[in-house]
Amino acid sequence: MIVSNIQSIASLKQLIQIIYEQIEEGSIPHLQLPTRAKNNIEISESDVWVYGSGKSIRSAKTTKGAYQLLKTTHICDLLINDHLINNKSSTLREIYYISENWDIAKFNEQPESDRLIEDLEIITGLQREDFHVRPEENGATIFGPLRIRETTKRGERIIHCQEDVGEAGYQIPYNVENIEFLEHDAQIIIAIETGGMQDRLIENSFDEKYHALLIHLKGQPARSTRRLIKRLNEELNIPVAVFTDADPWSYRIYASVAYGAIKTAHLSEFMAAPEAKFLGVQPSDIIDYDLSTDKLTDQDMKALHNELTDPRFDTDYWKNQINLQIELGKKAEQQAFAGKGLDYVTDTYLPTRLGEMGMIKR
Repeated sequence: MIVSNIQSIASLKQLIQIIYEQIEEGSIPHLQLPTRAKNNIEISESDVWVYGSGKSIRSAKTTKGAYQLLKTTHICDLLINDHLINNKSSTLREIYYISENWDIAKFNEQPESDRLIEDLEIITGLQREDFHVRPEENGATIFGPLRIRETTKRGERIIHCQEDVGEAGYQIPYNVENIEFLEHDAQIIIAIETGGMQDRLIENSFDEKYHALLIHLKGQPARSTRRLIKRLNEELNIPVAVFTDADPWSYRIYASVAYGAIKTAHLSEFMAAPEAKFLGVQPSDIIDYDLSTDKLTDQDMKALHNELTDPRFDTDYWKNQINLQIELGKKAEQQAFAGKGLDYVTDTYLPTRLGEMGMIKR
């Protein structure tokens, strides 16, 4: 959904109006937000993570709360007058440094300003992209049989994500609402944790043989990457498989694609693709394919035990796989298949797994 600058300005001004009216009435200024904690997260009817009914009050009754409201008004002023009216943008990092000029309203660290931007998203129901706020890092990439039209400030361009790009693929912009899908020949989306594995699939022409869109997640995927996967799945009805390492942190990468995450639970309905399936690497693959492994660390073991109580992994499949991994005490990377030959992952493992999952015909 594309939101105009006028709509974004109106939403921010409405927030400021609420604070102003509270002051006019002689009441203590305050804002109410959902409690952003694990104990206030629940699975929605559409099978994604959302905030529950728990609420937190940000009030000028305390010094800390007063400072937060002051910083909120400064942020709104920046977004309205510098970004939206002038059609400019800033990165999250730049906003932190801009606040150095705000005297007592400046931020102590960047995570503080990042959280306040997220708060504005929750309160207004908009996204940081609607405020022209960009992440610091560039987006991930996509390679495969898809033609798009991208609209930028410098005009439009039509790009085929196989024919018009190098082997690095098409770089996903921070605001994917500016992308229009024109045509495609894709039958499956493979979302891949590591760039090396995406390169392997491209080099072995997996995208051509299986009409696959190959998306490099770059580790924990950016919001723009998850939103693009959601759009491709929902608008073009292309099934999604997530291909990661076999460790607890990689399972959370899958979960963020399929169900969302605590930090962005207010956007799960917009970004999560609950029909996405976990392709692997599975703990059981360590045994079945005799993969090279590393020993699980204490942190890995703790994370696995935490996932056994995580509602995103509350299925027989995940409980069996996680308990098996705890028993094995081992983890494996995607690249472990290279020990069986450079073509093994594309010629044997992926066709077998995708066939078992009913996502391709063997």
